[in-house]
Amino acid sequence: MEATALTVRFWGVRGSIACPSPTYMGFGGNTSCVEVRVGSRLVILDAGTGIRPLGQQLRREGALDADILFSHTHWDHVNGFPFFAPAFEPDNAFRVFAGHLAEEGGIREAIAGHMHEPMFPVPLDVMRARLSFTDFAAGETLDLGRGLQVRTAPLNHPNGATAYRIDHGGRSVCYVTDTEHVPGRPDERILGLVAGADLVIYDSTYTDAEFPARVGWGHSTWQEGLRLVRRAGAKRLVVFHHDPDHDDATMTAIEQELAGESDGGVVAREGMLLEP
Repeated sequence: MEATALTVRFWGVRGSIACPSPTYMGFGGNTSCVEVRVGSRLVILDAGTGIRPLGQQLRREGALDADILFSHTHWDHVNGFPFFAPAFEPDNAFRVFAGHLAEEGGIREAIAGHMHEPMFPVPLDVMRARLSFTDFAAGETLDLGRGLQVRTAPLNHPNGATAYRIDHGGRSVCYVTDTEHVPGRPDERILGLVAGADLVIYDSTYTDAEFPARVGWGHSTWQEGLRLVRRAGAKRLVVFHHDPDHDDATMTAIEQELAGESDGGVVAREGMLLEP
């Protein structure tokens, strides 16, 4: 694979809670974690339980230098971080970013709080990798150095969340989770972020039929994702953040319905590799 490529691999695609059951293995039961290779750079989106198998794979690569971008810090997006083996190795360096906590104590304190007795026995300070923590306001553009800039946007989710857009080599990928839409009123901030994008990974927790009973829960639908992609002139929707009530049979039905309504849209599965 060329060093200039932009690639996306899914290590966790589930929302809310991990689903380690045989009826979920077709699409995957780990919670949110996406590996993005930006040329020779590594960017990790969220640290749900999927970051543990990612970490096992990364240990084979030697010394690591990477950026970790958190959409937010609800459990399903952070609870794999204490099990991310590369963070315990001193030769590695990770820069951690979040856009929703600048007024709430910051991302370091949030992660440290997750890794604190009596909730967890191993404190953050035990991690031996070189860790830095940066807070910003969602909507700002991040400069990750060496020419890599990442656009961001705020999302409609309890306690706040941040969407990201990575552009490289004329290609683009957007990560838009977790967010709740307002029917008939597309989020202009999301539309602006994903305009013309090659790949849009979108919070598709529910279907349109399920959504009315879950208003206020902070999530969206795959049909709304499809409407946003079309309105923004983006190219490809990736259905993501699958509801824990949606087993393989349900997800297969959604996949078939999506295939009939979209041009190239896909349902994320663990291990899936995409090139925008």
